[in-house]
Amino acid sequence: MADDHRQANDHNLIDRTNFFRREGVPTGLPTPPSECKRARHLRVDLDDREKKRLKLDLTGKDNGGTDGDSDSDSEDEEWDASRARRRDHRYSVYSLRSRGMLAGPSSVSRQPDPSTRPTLQTFVSSHKADVFRCQSIDERTFITIPYACSYSNAAKRGGAAHLAVATEQGTVHILDTSKRRDWDVEPQRVTIQPHQNGVFDVRWSSSDELLATASGDQSIRITSIASSVRSAAQTLHVLRGHEGTVKSIAWDPNHDGVVLCSGGRDESICLWDLRVGERRGGGEETGALAPVLSIVKAHESNLKSPRPKGRGKKLTTAAPLKSITHVLYADSHPYGVVSSCSSDGILNLWDVRLPSNGTPKKSAKATKASRPTALSTSSCDPTTYGGTRRARGITTLAAGSGPTAGLLYALGADSRVHTYTTPSLDPLSGVFPTELGLHDPHAHTHPSMQSNSFYVRLAGSPCGRWLAAGNAVDGRAYLFDVANAASAARAKDVGRFGWESAVELKGQTGEVGAMDWAEGMLATCADDGTVRVWRPDVEVARLCVDDPEEMKWGWSWASNA
Repeated sequence: MADDHRQANDHNLIDRTNFFRREGVPTGLPTPPSECKRARHLRVDLDDREKKRLKLDLTGKDNGGTDGDSDSDSEDEEWDASRARRRDHRYSVYSLRSRGMLAGPSSVSRQPDPSTRPTLQTFVSSHKADVFRCQSIDERTFITIPYACSYSNAAKRGGAAHLAVATEQGTVHILDTSKRRDWDVEPQRVTIQPHQNGVFDVRWSSSDELLATASGDQSIRITSIASSVRSAAQTLHVLRGHEGTVKSIAWDPNHDGVVLCSGGRDESICLWDLRVGERRGGGEETGALAPVLSIVKAHESNLKSPRPKGRGKKLTTAAPLKSITHVLYADSHPYGVVSSCSSDGILNLWDVRLPSNGTPKKSAKATKASRPTALSTSSCDPTTYGGTRRARGITTLAAGSGPTAGLLYALGADSRVHTYTTPSLDPLSGVFPTELGLHDPHAHTHPSMQSNSFYVRLAGSPCGRWLAAGNAVDGRAYLFDVANAASAARAKDVGRFGWESAVELKGQTGEVGAMDWAEGMLATCADDGTVRVWRPDVEVARLCVDDPEEMKWGWSWASNA
């Protein structure tokens, strides 16, 4: 009896080391192959592991003796027991976990990433240490409205938090938004005046040594910033080639500080190379650089636009202006530039290696024939969401990274953030609701969100998980956790059961337009002339929720929208 009890305990140790198995009760693990089912419940002794290993006779000769059949039966049982032990180890919990961890991203990517929305809910901003005001250069006013802002590339990597803020007066303030205490004085800022008109976009070069500014005076200026922001800055280049307000600029990441592209209200995209000798660019300044490539009417469709009728006939509306609202270099193409326009949600991908077509042509037909063709164009317009007939324009583009690599996010005038794939530029949002339920996981929005102003921007975090979108009223901004929606498994559940709402930031007044992320912080600009910096802080956020009446005098915090 004692031997039987010992053998039973030994059997439990071997058969149930990694998982508990009962007869007739499924374990939830993958079922072993059917060919391994012969020795399922053999009673194996621990001493079997010390036995001599089975030696196979490969000669095919009969060993002789009267015990041949019994020996072969015992060898078969030992072979089956050995296979059973290997099978139990192969399909145990720990071996399956180890194989899953070593299998690579192909098998692990099916699982949705954990939500980081609780982190967004801890964003807070101090009324004293995190608020910067844009002083006016006009003696009649005290503050001016910020139009654009951009963190340096070093700040996005966790370095010095230098933020360039462009205003409607043509000035650029370079702020140090590093974390400080409420009683500390504001770090010294640098103010430069590259333009005499509003600056609608400002971008740092890859080395953070140059600043490019796009203005309403139809020019782009390249300003040198020394290693210290306290040093004097000077304008190195004046770029002229647009016939309207320059709305967006982007530096080529493969050519640091020498190549950039721009998009303007004149419906054209220009490519600039600062290494080219100075030429007369058709502006007030002599020696201004001209573009090396111009794509005129970049978003012009092949359909003929209606023209106004003559006197006494019914008038028809003219085609809407298709100004270029945003340009950025695509990660999916080494020489590709993605552009958006103000009339619809169609994106275009251009190859900037095309020869220049900016020279005057003899006829309109020749000009139309020489216009470059986009490499990729969106197959449909996601702004016609839910069967809406009227298309809406795109105000800003943001490229995904990390968990959202290969995706593009576009803030539309329909108050939605739409998702596109690269390099095809096909939209993922706008799927008919009957396919995914009542919610579209790739169209991020909120009932109170209004982005029908082209001053409202969109910005993506350096980690690639979060998006921040401005709002046209009420001084609010909205944060979205977009990393989970990038997972196909998560998107399926989102479409069926609904998506988590946005996280709302409210600490300013008027329209919240420009914004940008750095490592561990977000800067938002509003019409009240302030720039507010938001940072995650769990302790302060908990105090703000527990005692809002007391904390509101010193802090603003995130809330569930």
